[in-house]
Amino acid sequence: MNSPGKYITFCLILAKYYTARGTIDMQMLENLEKFTRLKRDVAQINVDPLQRGGILTPEARAALVEWGDGYSICDFCAGMLDHIRNPPVEEFVHSILPEFLDIDEVRVTHGAREGKFAAMHSLCQKGDFVVMDGNAHYTSVLAAERAGLNVEYVPSSKEPDYAISSEGYALAIERAYEKKGNVTLALLTYPDGNYGNLADARAIADVCHDYGVPLLLNGAYSVGRMPVKARELGADIIVGSGHKSMAACGPVGVLGASEEYARIIFKPSATKKNKEVELLGCTVRGAPLITLMASFPTVVERVGRWPEELENARWFSSEMEKMDLVQVGDRPHNHDLMFFLTERLYDISQTAKGGRYFLYREMKDRGVCGIKPGLTRQFKLSTYGLGRPELEVVLNALSEIIESHEKDEKGDKNEKGANGS
Repeated sequence: MNSPGKYITFCLILAKYYTARGTIDMQMLENLEKFTRLKRDVAQINVDPLQRGGILTPEARAALVEWGDGYSICDFCAGMLDHIRNPPVEEFVHSILPEFLDIDEVRVTHGAREGKFAAMHSLCQKGDFVVMDGNAHYTSVLAAERAGLNVEYVPSSKEPDYAISSEGYALAIERAYEKKGNVTLALLTYPDGNYGNLADARAIADVCHDYGVPLLLNGAYSVGRMPVKARELGADIIVGSGHKSMAACGPVGVLGASEEYARIIFKPSATKKNKEVELLGCTVRGAPLITLMASFPTVVERVGRWPEELENARWFSSEMEKMDLVQVGDRPHNHDLMFFLTERLYDISQTAKGGRYFLYREMKDRGVCGIKPGLTRQFKLSTYGLGRPELEVVLNALSEIIESHEKDEKGDKNEKGANGS
């Protein structure tokens, strides 16, 4: 710059720029401050099916703090996550989990959905058919779509049962064949995430095997809650969810396969010999895996108490029906996840303050959460891990809400009648 005037002007512009940038950065920091003060607003009793089986044990909470830093699990990794010996990941993945699931090979994944995709992508070719139950979780459908597969559904029976039958799988496979399709995989949701129905997995597996089709069991709501043995059920592949049902922080899941299919699903890379292609090498590399391990002794113990859990669920359902809140799906019910038709609550919502959100707010005031905000005509919940005293709190809350609103409505009608006379 030749003249002092131009130089001074340049300096002023530069100073203005950095001042403005500094102001913007400070504003951004002020806006970001909210992320450092995040708290949960959750009631004492949570009946959300997504969360009941994923509540951390005290041991897992301690491990979460100890191992929470990024790649802390890799302090002594020689290149393969599932062969880390300190902490004892290798023993957990290659010894403990196969015995627990009763299957030949197991790997840890980021969740059940990633396990389903890995199986579909490795076992099937684009354009093939996968047969799955009509109650399947949306991620099963997306996994098939991502893998380039066609889906042939096994329709459920009509309400109120929504049942899935082995005969339905035979018919679905036949329909796929009629479309000149190559059926390379079948999937059963066990139980489904809407009604908590447990289909006859063994019978379905037998039908699929008669057609030479392997069965993938989606145990996102069963593995870690109830006894699930892949061989007994006839499952060739099984997936589970750590954050839904194995008392782990998410995301984490398990993927197991019989030897025949494990060789394909867990095939090593041709160029990176110590990495498995479908898993993109290493999967869960931190706190989710550690919490899964830390909670596992408790998970094994609680699976042994499944008859007690089932008894509580059935008792709760019977008590709900005394209030005309009707459970649909399997009867007697065989799982803690239940779906209720609640017309009585819906009728109240038509005049209640807050409309359809009244139920969530009033349940929360009584120490209960987990029923989705805005739902009054129907909702699902889970009784898993809750004892009778806690379940009575839930039932009493619903009873109080119904009685108070219906009493008020009756009083209003009587008052209107008296004024009219």
